[in-house]
Amino acid sequence: MKNLKYYLAAILAFSIWGFFSLVLKPLHAYASLDILFYRVFSCALIMLVISLLFKRQKIRENIALFQALPLKNKRRMIWLNIGGSILLTANWFSFIYVMNNVSVRATSVAYLVCPILTTLLAYFLLHDKLNRLQWFSVALSCVGCVLLSYTSISNMFFSTIVGLSYACYLISQHQNKGFDKFIILNFHIVLAAIILIPFYPSFSGPLPTDFEFYFYVEIIAVLYTIIPLFLNLYALSGISSSRVGMILNINPIIAFALSGLVYHEPLGLLQIFAYGLIFLAVIVFNIRQKTS
Repeated sequence: MKNLKYYLAAILAFSIWGFFSLVLKPLHAYASLDILFYRVFSCALIMLVISLLFKRQKIRENIALFQALPLKNKRRMIWLNIGGSILLTANWFSFIYVMNNVSVRATSVAYLVCPILTTLLAYFLLHDKLNRLQWFSVALSCVGCVLLSYTSISNMFFSTIVGLSYACYLISQHQNKGFDKFIILNFHIVLAAIILIPFYPSFSGPLPTDFEFYFYVEIIAVLYTIIPLFLNLYALSGISSSRVGMILNINPIIAFALSGLVYHEPLGLLQIFAYGLIFLAVIVFNIRQKTS
């Protein structure tokens, strides 16, 4: 029960992301890079304003905390956060591209692959301990993903790219502890904006004039970026990367339901069976055992 708040934070974050297609699909006529540019720039501006107005004391405390670190730890923190920002930017672009140019279901598969990759990376890099039941759940997830890839190899390729970028982000940020989560997220997004600024003049399309574009971008910035990412980082401060990774399966299961019920993408019995296996894997993975 002491970790309940961290579990609830992860569940809420990934449940919100599950409904992302509802606000992203209306923007399918716009280029993926344009959506990414305005999403990141908007998030950076909003978070900077919030930080400067309400987080000035926290900023000073975090700067003092960073300055007090040994040189080795300072370098490690710098690279963790630079790497996290790059991975986050790559994940956002690949997700938007796959959502609007491949299929909604391909993005749902991406976040089914992601928990498997996160769990394996956490085991080998962070030395997270897994009991037999948890290894069994990983195997179930793998079988489910293999069945899904059987229906479309190309979709599985795009899904793996999206999933791997976010799995690496989760692993990197599990070690990013001791600093205010909002300030860390602010740094990631502002750095992402700085990375994208040089590309904006050459790769952006005409300046959007439709109010609907900005309306949906602001919803994406606040409800589908800042809030769930903050909840995600908060969850990582209290529970292991592998558990957060498996809870992430909530996202694609919701997206999967939307792809059939809302967007009427073709749905077969094999896909239903595969998603059922993965849903079972989530439940099995989080069953508490004396050996966990």
